[in-house]
Amino acid sequence: MKLKHLSLSVMVMGATFGLMSTQAVASGYQFGSQSVSGQGTAHANGAEANDPSTIFANPAGLSRLDGTQFSGGLTFVVPHSEYTDNGSTNFANKPTGGGNGGSFAPSVVVAPNFYLSHKLNEKINLGVGVFVPYGAKLDYDSGWAGRYALQNVDLKSFNINPSMSFKLDDRHAFGFGVSAQYLDATLQQAADVRTGIGQLLAGANGMNPNVVGGALVQGQLNALGVSGDGTARISGDDWGFGWNVGYMFTLDENTRFGLAYRSAIKQKLEGTADWDFSNVKGNLAGLGIPNLPAYLSAKKHPDTSATVDVTTPETASANFFHQLNSKWAVMGDVTWVANSQMKDIVIKQGTVNGVSQGDITIHQNWRDTWRVSLGANYLYNDAWLFRGGVAWEQSPLKSDNDRHPAIPDSDRLWLSLGANYKINKQSSVDFAYSFINFANANVNYTDACSPSGNNGACTGNGGTVKGSYKTYLQLIGLQYNYRF
Repeated sequence: MKLKHLSLSVMVMGATFGLMSTQAVASGYQFGSQSVSGQGTAHANGAEANDPSTIFANPAGLSRLDGTQFSGGLTFVVPHSEYTDNGSTNFANKPTGGGNGGSFAPSVVVAPNFYLSHKLNEKINLGVGVFVPYGAKLDYDSGWAGRYALQNVDLKSFNINPSMSFKLDDRHAFGFGVSAQYLDATLQQAADVRTGIGQLLAGANGMNPNVVGGALVQGQLNALGVSGDGTARISGDDWGFGWNVGYMFTLDENTRFGLAYRSAIKQKLEGTADWDFSNVKGNLAGLGIPNLPAYLSAKKHPDTSATVDVTTPETASANFFHQLNSKWAVMGDVTWVANSQMKDIVIKQGTVNGVSQGDITIHQNWRDTWRVSLGANYLYNDAWLFRGGVAWEQSPLKSDNDRHPAIPDSDRLWLSLGANYKINKQSSVDFAYSFINFANANVNYTDACSPSGNNGACTGNGGTVKGSYKTYLQLIGLQYNYRF
């Protein structure tokens, strides 16, 4: 679908950023790294509030920043993912054929973030952040075993987040922000034409159209030379709006606690579905179909309008920061993500020339998830501050049956190291490295729709993707900070 406003979830901007996306770094479609200084502690630093990137973690942290400050970072994502097929089948319960998907993760991609803060007076601080909230990019070989579920997906987003904080007194500070979120996506999957024609032949033989794996139907398909896949392509973009709030309690000069909440954002995405059957072959003149690709394009799947409702999940965090002594500080964070709001993705198609097409549905059935992070800082000398952190993050998937090839998610463990180097009194540089290990994951995902479309009730291929994934990611972050 060339959606004027479609996405299946999301990652970053073209004009200002020109960035690409990668497999989701955090659970679900969340990108997971909006700050290089935060990355160095595995994002345990929500209550540290040491630079303007606190706008994302907790806008109340702006109250701790003096003057005017800027932070701009780049996160380089180096993914590695392997898929092994364990018997994927089409609707006729026949092997789909094809390989394991090739090198379906990109080699290296980059995500930026920018933050600016300004102390208006002793009570009020202002700021704005631009960051990547969601993203995924996978590009399987066009003929891989799971092609009827997915060939490629590119999910992009960015969020513009103006914020302010109000310092009630030396202990209590509040923060508030609004978000303008941009989503963009492209998704492509193969269309199982051979099985769909098999259902047509079974019906012509007086058989149950769902019985398409028998020798008679398969022999007829071979005799008619039916081969090749069609493709369906979906793409588009949209804007949505939300808000976030934060609170920070300072117990004493060494200890503080934070609470933060970021709202869900609802968007209605609109556009078109583009179908291509130019690679399909077959001689069905005896059935009154002299040109099979033209028949499929005009009578079964003409290009059409499409809409999908998407809700990106709300999040809530609680965190602490404690300066143990002049050298060491410890911190921690617990974040809840309402991933259960990401229900089935239902793409509704329109009617063209009297041809009504059913919904394309990506089954998800997700659950809410948790991330727990612990981190520490060590001040080596006046120039160097070293960071480290560990985090465990839960996958939203309830079972292997919910694991779609577009987001082969699983529980993950973060191990992070970082450093801040002070160039002078006004400027510094942050470095970070993270290794994110995904638990080995099995997929057993079945499309509930028949290739015939169940008389226009749905659009799908009806097959099952069955295999296993092994995945890890490396993040390399670089951030520049300046105090005016």
